[in-house]
Amino acid sequence: MTIYFIGAGPGAADLITVRGQRLIQACQVCLYAGSIMPDDLLAWCPPGAKVVDTGPLNLDQIIDELAAADAAGLDVARLHSGDPALYSALAEQCRRLDELGISYEIVPGVPSFAAAAAVLGRELTVPGVAQTVTLSRVATLSTAMPAGEDLRTLAGVGGTLVLHLAAAQIDTVVAELTAGGVDAATPTAVVAFASWPEQIVLRGTLGDIAAQMRSAGVTRTAVIVVGDVLAAHGFVDSYLYSADRARGARH
Repeated sequence: MTIYFIGAGPGAADLITVRGQRLIQACQVCLYAGSIMPDDLLAWCPPGAKVVDTGPLNLDQIIDELAAADAAGLDVARLHSGDPALYSALAEQCRRLDELGISYEIVPGVPSFAAAAAVLGRELTVPGVAQTVTLSRVATLSTAMPAGEDLRTLAGVGGTLVLHLAAAQIDTVVAELTAGGVDAATPTAVVAFASWPEQIVLRGTLGDIAAQMRSAGVTRTAVIVVGDVLAAHGFVDSYLYSADRARGARH
């Protein structure tokens, strides 16, 4: 018996991995977060499967469900939106399972920031413009940010900044990044519900994006991207495909 922590992707059912889909179809128990999981994914659960929305459950109750499935000898598809490596509360679940001696496997998925970049039609690492991507969030009704990871500090890193779970605090985001040295004219975009039918895409600058978000009613399930890559042009070609680069057979 195995618990599979599956990255269910950003929303669209066809953006889950083949492995993830096959596991959902094979597992007799499925745990998912109802508020951010499309029904199309749950339709792959086999007939008679126990399907549990974890939205109303606390950590102890979730672990109880997993342990009960283990005791019954049933495989579990534990679905997390995006990729479970980011903001999924995966670590605390794995720690509990390790303590209980219950086996699990992690199946990666398409992260929401990758879906947002695809929607925007932009590479987040453009030669000569930005080669560093910083993924972060803000602290609201969640665990406090560790020391040195506040937005003013991250503003000085440069490159491309991608913020999750920050849409409701956009005024704070703008104020902190500006105070940290990011120019208000820096290209900024917001993608809400990336790949969902209700997807919203906003493009502007750090200075005007908050007003756009208020006008569009974007307050959650959004990725905020800040950086010059969003308006990059006239940049140098990468060395990867340069005619001057020696090439040989791959081994």
